[in-house]
Amino acid sequence: MKQVLFQSFMFKLALLFFCSSAVAGDVKGIRFWQDPEKTRLVFDVSEQVDYKLFTLEDPYRLVVDLQNAKLKTEIDTVDVPQALVKKVRASQSSDKLRVVLDLKRGVSTKDFLLKPYQDYGHRLVIDIRDKNAQKPVVKTASSVIKEKNRDIIIAIDAGHGGEDPGASGKKGTREKNVTLAVAKRLAEKINAQKGYKAFLTRSGDYYVGLEERTRLARNNRADLLVSLHADGFTDSRVKGASVWVLSTRGANSEMGKWLEQREKSSDLLGGVESLQNKDPLVAKVLIDLSMHYSIGESLKAGEEVRKKLASSMPKMHGKGLRKAAFVVLKMPDIPAMLVEMAFISNPEEERLLRTSSQQNKIANAVFSGVQKYFRANAPDGTYIASLGQERSHKVKRGDTLSEIAASYGVSMNQLKKHNKLTSSNLRIGQVLSIPEV
Repeated sequence: MKQVLFQSFMFKLALLFFCSSAVAGDVKGIRFWQDPEKTRLVFDVSEQVDYKLFTLEDPYRLVVDLQNAKLKTEIDTVDVPQALVKKVRASQSSDKLRVVLDLKRGVSTKDFLLKPYQDYGHRLVIDIRDKNAQKPVVKTASSVIKEKNRDIIIAIDAGHGGEDPGASGKKGTREKNVTLAVAKRLAEKINAQKGYKAFLTRSGDYYVGLEERTRLARNNRADLLVSLHADGFTDSRVKGASVWVLSTRGANSEMGKWLEQREKSSDLLGGVESLQNKDPLVAKVLIDLSMHYSIGESLKAGEEVRKKLASSMPKMHGKGLRKAAFVVLKMPDIPAMLVEMAFISNPEEERLLRTSSQQNKIANAVFSGVQKYFRANAPDGTYIASLGQERSHKVKRGDTLSEIAASYGVSMNQLKKHNKLTSSNLRIGQVLSIPEV
């Protein structure tokens, strides 16, 4: 009897082990994300897996071996980006699943495992980069200063993306999609305006790390960073837009980190003043001055955007500017703000966020606030700064009233009323007075 019970126990134990092993190794999906710098390969797995990977040449290949894994998806249905990967194929053996990527050229890789998060389960992630890709040329502070009548550069940061969907609404609206849609509209409006230039920290549905976003802003010598988000909350009744800037406490905690890395601190200040050989007290003062300047300008810019949003949005959440230590705001050299466009968890605001009219309304309000800030605080050497030196405009051949109004950040009606114009017709040589708004 004992022997029978023991055999039954061992059989059940073996069955349990077999089932667990089978479940643990299921590869339920294979996905790619493509961004300007890398190709990301994601394996959706039922449990954390053991794996190894290596590259081969002649021809170029990336081989991924997943131990005790079973393929539970159709390899032929995988959407393969063409930047680096030519084809994906798989072979199954008793002890492993082998996935081979046929590559166009040599690559470098970075791999890591991710635990379940929101809609995603366990994942194996492999970032693939062109081994011979040239690094982007970064302008130095001195070269930017020497430029005459340069554009004001605005970094537009669409929150979340790729593996990080952000908050979701009851109708399935994802924050990452809304932020990207508004970011593109905002960039289009900025780039259509003379004297301004926008760039996106991400231009598609892919993940960009928080520190990478600030690095992109710095490499592109941004004069301002605007990060776009859509709030989520457990109470669906909560609604309203808000604008956030860096808190002083967050700034103080960051200064210690920068001062621990003198070379990095020097880079943050544009390389104008090397901190590597400075006395620690002097270095702290330099960073402190830069940080407090950045916070001061963030407060000015953020308040202008908040007021424009308040005049065009159905509701604002809270009074005045909000303050927090968000990573994308922690820059000692670039003013920054984070705009929560609405609560995506609120059914009415979710519905509005999905419409082109609301996305345009948000983009218009943000740019209008940014323009008002820069009209009074344009960096030296910029085209907008040259306009601010005079509040009049002499009409040249080809000028139109609408273009003149837009270049000074005022409306046509304001310009006409201020100059007592009864029509939009202009004559060459006519001098228009520009109203303060």
